[in-house]
Amino acid sequence: MDRVSVQTNVLKANQEAARENRRLFEREGTVVINLMSAPGAGKTSLLEATIRGLRDRCHLAVIEGDLQTDLDAQRIRDLGVRSHQITTGTVCHLDARMVARALVEFSLRGVELLVIENVGNLICPASYDLGESLRVVICSVAEGAEKPKKYPVMFHKADVVVLNKTDLAIASRVDLRELEKNVREVNPKATVFALSCTTGEGLNAWFAWLRDAIASRSITAAAGT
Repeated sequence: MDRVSVQTNVLKANQEAARENRRLFEREGTVVINLMSAPGAGKTSLLEATIRGLRDRCHLAVIEGDLQTDLDAQRIRDLGVRSHQITTGTVCHLDARMVARALVEFSLRGVELLVIENVGNLICPASYDLGESLRVVICSVAEGAEKPKKYPVMFHKADVVVLNKTDLAIASRVDLRELEKNVREVNPKATVFALSCTTGEGLNAWFAWLRDAIASRSITAAAGT
């Protein structure tokens, strides 16, 4: 009973913090993406490609979550984009209170798109709302076609599923059609992109979707003023 009570209290506190974060994001008119995947699926590589594709069209910023080091945050800074590092230590996910503390010193003024790169993990991050506008899950083709069925909660809660590293499909002996079928069985409503950050295949469709998401938020924010 004690363990259940503690978990309930933790999630309740997280939801309260997530609501406050969401109010702030909406007030600033910022589209916020919670970017999640297993380790090595290509979150930072997709971020780098996205920055190159959109930095002349919108103002981006990034919050990085990692157990240790600020290596990924530095990769983002090297592209001329502001990045804030959250080091979680032994905690295998970001939570809304961590993000709230980061936002105290990380201004969102003028930021149209904030990407929060979560800790690499397909289990724990699924349970923690950060106050984001959209949840994006990356699945590397090399992980295998069965991954969505093995981790259904993560994929079921996603607004978008990115099938990354399509250039490795043949070498990995993975059928992209089977992988997408498994995604849609777990989450029929998710938007699915198949792409490769290495070859550039499929990136333009991803960029277009992001531009539409930003434009939609701008219209909504203007209507509310």
